[in-house]
Amino acid sequence: MKFIVSSTLLLKQLQAIGGVINSSNTLPILDNFLFELDKDGLTISASDLETTMTAKVVVAKAEKTGSIAIPAKILLDTLKTFSDIPITFTIEPKTTYAIEISAGEGKYKLTGHNADEFPKTPTLESSSSVEIGSEVLAKAINKSLFATGNDELRPVMSGVFCQLSPENITFVATDAHKLVRYRRADAKSNEVSSFILPKKPLTLLKNLLLYDESKIKIEYNTTNAFFAFSNFNLICRLIDGKYPNYDAVIPTNNPNKLIIERIPFLNSIKRVSIFSNQSTHQVRFKISGKELTLSAEDLDFANEAKERLTCQYEGEDMEIGFNSKFILEMLNNIDSDEVCLEMSAPNRAGLLIPVNNENKKEDLLMLVMPVMLNT
Repeated sequence: MKFIVSSTLLLKQLQAIGGVINSSNTLPILDNFLFELDKDGLTISASDLETTMTAKVVVAKAEKTGSIAIPAKILLDTLKTFSDIPITFTIEPKTTYAIEISAGEGKYKLTGHNADEFPKTPTLESSSSVEIGSEVLAKAINKSLFATGNDELRPVMSGVFCQLSPENITFVATDAHKLVRYRRADAKSNEVSSFILPKKPLTLLKNLLLYDESKIKIEYNTTNAFFAFSNFNLICRLIDGKYPNYDAVIPTNNPNKLIIERIPFLNSIKRVSIFSNQSTHQVRFKISGKELTLSAEDLDFANEAKERLTCQYEGEDMEIGFNSKFILEMLNNIDSDEVCLEMSAPNRAGLLIPVNNENKKEDLLMLVMPVMLNT
């Protein structure tokens, strides 16, 4: 088994799929990339059993087909040191698993592993499929992923809930303190279905989709989801369980509406929150007339801060407390110049919504639970 490939091209593809590999694996074979050479070219895979990712790599020249597992760390570390040069792999894939890499004047030898030990990529039976533009999917992941939870006792909330219908596609994420619902009317499915995607494969997809402009084909059944785009494939196991009824927690009657410029609002909260209690991150919102006063204090260190901002406000004067970390995350994931904060009472959830969103097909709603104010 022998092939010649560009070092830069190979490194780029390995780095793209290398994020699948865990730093500590229960099975030693998972510390390897699987290389498979056939008449169609070179296919490289990485897996952690839950998620498997493959990349097709164009080779300049190939002799004899075969497959072998190559240690990931030593291969990546070696490739990072090369400038863009052609490198030759000469591999004995059956008995000794010897690998020789020739690059310029250098020769490097290492030992691979039997490709048969590498876990087989699952196949999807009785699956459905949908096509989504890469920009739509990338945006949906970006806007929702930060709101997922980390509670191991509630695994369904550690992923992103996807709802497909003939009207739209909806992505939901929540950790019980904050919630994001991202809906696109320009992405649709022929049938109604839903599933929960884990965080890790979505993070891997997010990084790759930024540079991709193709359509993404998503196939799914009750246990797995498969994504195909450009020269990459990703298959992941879905999170099993019933997602909470998120519609029930979104308040519909919010008579108090605050409209404010996003960037000044964001910067003001950033500054004031520096002086807040570092365990609660509480910032007090006092709204009166056309004025919003943000304040925070840390009694343990006698720190306090206060800032006034002008805003548009409809409703009764009120004081409400929020965790500044959650508000900042949300404001960083909204693109519009202005945002609207809708509220009903100091002990009820507030809704953060973009104002005059340029994309009329996009519907973004963020919910944040208040925190109890110190009197």
